[in-house]
Amino acid sequence: MSSKTMIEAKNITKQFERKIALSSLSFTIKKGELVALIGPSGAGKTTLLNSIAGLVPISSGELLIDAMPLSFYKKGKVFAKKVGVIRQQFDLIGPLAVIHNVLAGRLHEWGTLKSLLSLLIPQEKASAIQALDRVGLRGKANEITSTLSGGEQQRVAMARLMVQKPEIILADEPVASLDPARADDILNMLITLSLEENQTLITSLHSVDFARKYFTRIIALKNGKIFFDLPTDKVTDDILAQLYQLKSGETV
Repeated sequence: MSSKTMIEAKNITKQFERKIALSSLSFTIKKGELVALIGPSGAGKTTLLNSIAGLVPISSGELLIDAMPLSFYKKGKVFAKKVGVIRQQFDLIGPLAVIHNVLAGRLHEWGTLKSLLSLLIPQEKASAIQALDRVGLRGKANEITSTLSGGEQQRVAMARLMVQKPEIILADEPVASLDPARADDILNMLITLSLEENQTLITSLHSVDFARKYFTRIIALKNGKIFFDLPTDKVTDDILAQLYQLKSGETV
């Protein structure tokens, strides 16, 4: 892990009408860190990831990506080199062939003409095949994406990130829709690829077991606030019980 700071949040707050989704969050994340984001439903995990991704503007505070404010990254091409996102829903276009979904990770680099041409004749095909090979899907390049299993589609999404080559990966509940065995396989692969590329990885998870198994640092949110921010080996069962303790009338 590098000493370089990739993400710095300074008292960031996000409010939706009368609801405060994030409340004065401050933290720094270094290059190459593997961070799990946990907490009860509605704690603010997705809102935080969407804020870092520039999809949800913060209400106050300051959010820096590689020492620059989000407003600096006005061009999608520049920001796409910094931040890539992978979600539970995969964000793939089902009717397209797998190779086209993978090459979508290059669209920020291509002009309109090259992007349209790639739908007929895939451009930079070698990079897509190489990425699919690394996620174990080399033979699936020309298959229709919607025919793949959930685990295979998540691998396609990872291959897309590989050709995008962002410095930071934000994974929002990437295995929530998968069975435990496939979820374990996908997380293992995601961690391996991130380490190989020295990428910063922040992943929101429902499973505390997966957070403890794969990540070196855990940030827990509760009611829009940081409940704890600790190295994984310092996260005890007692503090986790406090994190998920329900008040009277609350539901999971």
